[in-house]
Amino acid sequence: MDQNIIRLSCKANNYHWGKIGRDSKVAEYASADPRFILDPHKNYSELWMGTHSNGPSVLFDDPSMSLKTLISQSPEDMLSQPVAGKYGKELPFLFKVLSINKALSIQAHPHKSLAEKLHHLHPNIYKDPNHKPEMAIALTPFEAMSGFRPLDEIAQHLIQYPEFAALVGESATKEFIDIAENGSMHDIAAKKAILRKVFERLMTRSPEEVVKQTDQLLARFPRSKCTEKGSIHELIHRLNDEYPYDLGVFCLFMLNLIHMQPGDALYMGADDPHAYISGDCVECMATSDNVVRAGLTPKLRDVPVLVDMLTYDFGSPDAKIMKGAAYSTSETTKIYDPPIEEFTVLNTKLGPQQCEHFDARMGPTILIVTNGKGSISAGSGSPLDQDIPLESGHVVFIKANTSYKLCIADDSSSDGVFETYAAFCTL
Repeated sequence: MDQNIIRLSCKANNYHWGKIGRDSKVAEYASADPRFILDPHKNYSELWMGTHSNGPSVLFDDPSMSLKTLISQSPEDMLSQPVAGKYGKELPFLFKVLSINKALSIQAHPHKSLAEKLHHLHPNIYKDPNHKPEMAIALTPFEAMSGFRPLDEIAQHLIQYPEFAALVGESATKEFIDIAENGSMHDIAAKKAILRKVFERLMTRSPEEVVKQTDQLLARFPRSKCTEKGSIHELIHRLNDEYPYDLGVFCLFMLNLIHMQPGDALYMGADDPHAYISGDCVECMATSDNVVRAGLTPKLRDVPVLVDMLTYDFGSPDAKIMKGAAYSTSETTKIYDPPIEEFTVLNTKLGPQQCEHFDARMGPTILIVTNGKGSISAGSGSPLDQDIPLESGHVVFIKANTSYKLCIADDSSSDGVFETYAAFCTL
């Protein structure tokens, strides 16, 4: 295939936590494919854009041909020689849209060597040997938990919420509060050790004890007094409604609670505990589906592995939030560049009569339109180039070493914006 820009059809899945019907951005974008039939009563959770075997994209004009197969026919042409040399015949990243109506599990993703070990020992559970650093960029107001809170915040919660302290135990609670209050007397290793001790004790409590302390917690903070959406007390009730008597509810007292606005990004490295709570986002990650879960889930929980793998870094979530920086000299494109080489993401917003040209990159790109109408053309944008019409939900693959131009359509949308997100790898 000689095309440099290829439209894709992408798989939408229906996990229980997804938003329902037309409320879901996943369903909205999937509906741009005429072969997709939207069920207004179904959960739509994720739209997968890439070559991962659990949800491979196919060519829009030839659904019998997967993107993975197309790339495998000429990986050095499609991905570039350096990218193909390092990552083989698949994209080094997996791009997604997520629509979250119900919290995802308390989880972390293993680093590379642990992923290889888990895949070798339990290939039916951990189905690939790769790590999974990931980044989420909010499309709508978005809630998440990520990373351990500062120690003084956790200590305050142990004092403020006796139900939390009861699950941790009296001895560990006293030890934690002492170290948190006298931090200058303790090195970082001691702080991480007591943080691990408290987290492990919380995550290994008996179901009977969790039920008892949850009932007491809910009684002390009745729903009628917990009306501020997104507050820790409102979330106690909301998460317990979604996952009754799940110890993951108590993770609210240990993990940073993060509220994001559209355009805010959250980066999560390997061995970093987190949970998405609600909202829509685009998400990019290394090509892997490895997840170690321990709460807020009906799926398999691997608490010993999770407790052992975490780094127990702690502190304010500010370092995790990325606002995006200006891309080159552009006034219409922002770049989100996490500290890994598998992927970088660009967000472009074009107003009336605007276009933007992007120089050729060493590696491949996947682009999704999230708002409005426009066009894309390969090359310098001369009259000889063919404009490919794009609208919200369209997804395209752009071959390595291809420059391209985006332009807004005259009738883009009522708000006059043509918006895209593009994930790429350049090593």
